[in-house]
Amino acid sequence: MSTTGRAPTDADAASDIAAQLREAGFVRLFANADGDSLAASGVLARALDDRSSPFQVSVVETREAYARRRDRLNDETLVVSVGIGAEGSTAETAPTIRATDRPASVTAFDVARELGSTADAVLALAGAASSETVGAGETAPLLEAARENGVERRPGVGSPVDDLSDGLAHSTLFHAPFSGDPGAVQAALAEIDLPAELDADAYRRVASLVALDATDVGTADVRAAEAIERALSPHAIPDGPFSTVEGYADVLSAVACDAPGTGIALALGYEARADALSAWRSHAAGAHEGLRDGTTGRYDGLFVARVDDAPVRTTARLLREYRSPEPVAMVVSDDEAGVTAADDSGVDRALERAVAEIGGEFAGTSQRGYARFDGDTKAFIAAFREAL
Repeated sequence: MSTTGRAPTDADAASDIAAQLREAGFVRLFANADGDSLAASGVLARALDDRSSPFQVSVVETREAYARRRDRLNDETLVVSVGIGAEGSTAETAPTIRATDRPASVTAFDVARELGSTADAVLALAGAASSETVGAGETAPLLEAARENGVERRPGVGSPVDDLSDGLAHSTLFHAPFSGDPGAVQAALAEIDLPAELDADAYRRVASLVALDATDVGTADVRAAEAIERALSPHAIPDGPFSTVEGYADVLSAVACDAPGTGIALALGYEARADALSAWRSHAAGAHEGLRDGTTGRYDGLFVARVDDAPVRTTARLLREYRSPEPVAMVVSDDEAGVTAADDSGVDRALERAVAEIGGEFAGTSQRGYARFDGDTKAFIAAFREAL
């Protein structure tokens, strides 16, 4: 089925996307390297599988990488872009689930239902939870659907695993003094004298410990107090792949960046839990180390941390939420940059101008973005600052 001449599809027009999927002989799903886009692609792929429609899922990090791979395909392939943004440089366009205020997983869930599939509400909710609080805004219908599968709220802190030391040390839902160090978590937990069998009161004490330690951050205290809410009073998943929706979201975000093959397998429903948790632990350890050890610089409206080897997207999010005195935070290594902003700040436009000047590729929205760049790191920071 040719896509030549078709205008980009609006993210809310689930019926239009579903109609194109019904007609397609073969579908290529391209997901941006984030938890929401990965989960959304999994929801769509499962719906296609229910219809015995052939498909393939790929994760791409930049708009340019997406355009190169898309343009190599023939006209009989229907290409669906999930969370990537602009289509690229050619005249051809594709159905698009856009990276907007509406999580891609919400739209994908609607598309799957339009296709007559019993969509996985828990996967969709976990995807949406990687970008906003569960139950807020557009995620409310997903939460209601997930409750039909037994998902319910409980006290405590969101984690993909039941082991507290493991879960608290490797969570990227917050940053605290013990983050990245299971031994330090055990020492902190020893001080609150938890019972052997955790009950609701024990979970509340754990939540209080995390909330107090994570928000004791000085100039970023207001932002941290808002961010920590996403980790508290999680939604438990009975007999699910992970313990809570919030923990599931944390794993999806990690594997989308660092282990996309494992992430695709997880989103498609294959047995990938052990590999996904391993990637999540490594990802979290790198992010927390980068946040602690990065060399920082403050500019008007922008806070920058330079790191040697850390997942720049996740580290940038944690930097903005728990450390940055400025509304826009950037984490840069020798050739990568991750950026997040508290509000719509034109991050995507600034990254586009910076890579055009310095050389490189990018993907992003007005509030978050990622870039691979050529040349000097200082030059890239300067170009981004000027563009921002």
